Amino acid sequence: MQDQTVLITGSSNGFGLLTAVELAKRGFTVIASMRDLDRSADLRRLSKKYHIGDRMIYIQLDVASQTSVSNFTDRLRDLPPIDILVNNAGFALGGFCEETSLIEYKEQFETNFFGAVSVTQAVLPYMRERKRGKIINMSSISGKMGFPGLSPYVASKYALEGWTECLRLEVKTFGIDVALIEPGSYKTSIWSTGKKIAANSTLGSSPYSPYLKAIENQLEKGKSKYGDPRDVALLIADLCMQTELQALRNPIGRGVKTALNLKNIIPWKLWEKAFFHKLKIKK
Repeated sequence: MQDQTVLITGSSNGFGLLTAVELAKRGFTVIASMRDLDRSADLRRLSKKYHIGDRMIYIQLDVASQTSVSNFTDRLRDLPPIDILVNNAGFALGGFCEETSLIEYKEQFETNFFGAVSVTQAVLPYMRERKRGKIINMSSISGKMGFPGLSPYVASKYALEGWTECLRLEVKTFGIDVALIEPGSYKTSIWSTGKKIAANSTLGSSPYSPYLKAIENQLEKGKSKYGDPRDVALLIADLCMQTELQALRNPIGRGVKTALNLKNIIPWKLWEKAFFHKLKIKK
């Protein structure tokens, strides 16, 4: 894989950082992009630790900024040809449907959805010319099932899922493979420093405050069961090494496959009842 180059968005932390390290260790050249290059210290430190610094290329790329994406597109000819794109950049915006403003919804979509679209559109023509490539999009279990208080994040991942399905069917004939990663809960910063709450949903006078408290209590209880994010990085690296990406969707995490299967099997009324029971909320 020493002749293959991978572009990873959102490489300063979490899945992006760990994937960058794992792929470089396996011999890939990694273009590690991030919104702020001042946040590259952790990746640079690990690159030095594992003696993979010569396989790292650091670039500034804010996927939510059209100017930044345009500048990146202009630089593509000067970068090694990109064989694999990992659209990983994202953050989680929590908020209830009634209280989340359109501006906040748009902010969520600019990064989680439109960011992936714009970077893919920049890279795709070069892959198509070479008649080969892989595009791996970071989705979530939230792209397959809704959660109260997370509608901006869930909606952005649902959009990414549908778009990725279309993309796979469109580019397969050009020798380009497309896949989704659907992690459950993992110990990454997306639920701490990478998490935002819609302004109106943080108000104590909100009618949804008891609901929000119940959700946060449930998330806190589940933290001990969160998975090791390195498992996700290993999965992505394994997919990068495959000759062909067989599966469109790749769920990963404790109980994720079971939950997805149950949602597809049981009637919605039972699913809803179990959900409220788990949160200890009376309807």
